[in-house]
Amino acid sequence: MEIILATFSALFSVVNPFGAMPVFLTLTQDDTPASRNQQALKACLYMVGILAVFFLAGQYVLNFFGIRIHDLRIAGGLMIMKAGFDLLTPGASKKKISPDVVEEGQQKEDISFTPLAMPMLSGPGAIAISIGLFTTSLSYLDMMMILIGIIMLAIVSYIILRFSHQLTRYMGKSGLAALSRIMGFIVLSIGVNFIVSALFALLSTER
Repeated sequence: MEIILATFSALFSVVNPFGAMPVFLTLTQDDTPASRNQQALKACLYMVGILAVFFLAGQYVLNFFGIRIHDLRIAGGLMIMKAGFDLLTPGASKKKISPDVVEEGQQKEDISFTPLAMPMLSGPGAIAISIGLFTTSLSYLDMMMILIGIIMLAIVSYIILRFSHQLTRYMGKSGLAALSRIMGFIVLSIGVNFIVSALFALLSTER
């Protein structure tokens, strides 16, 4: 259970489905509720596939480029800390996406893979953390728990996107801002933990 929660919390901070809500609502403003829900479901399924593939195969990519797993965890920790600072900054928790991408998305009938699943939900930060979760000491049970954590993240992201209209209406901008700031402190702690753990592991291997 600890592995599932650690995976969920580490990835949730970077995926940040709350920050994806404004862009999702903009791209699906002319869609029916059924179509909007289908786009959200497909995007979350794509996100599971992308993160799972990079989690399982990412170590081979690191070996090819000669990057140590601890180096990637430090980079992932910095990304999580940046996400935490963004959540603490008013208005900065929204997903940044170029106007050209938004315009292209509005012209597409299916936005579930691009730009919704990639790069909004499973962008470079989430991919880097997914790769960093893999270690050679993981058992098959541990790997299964991490994959379950990714699936849980997709379920929560789908619920948030599916009810984005209601959340925006009932919580309002001030409510969402307060929630983002509360999450920001937790996210910062997770990022610090990633970096400190990687530094201790690097120091212990160099002795």
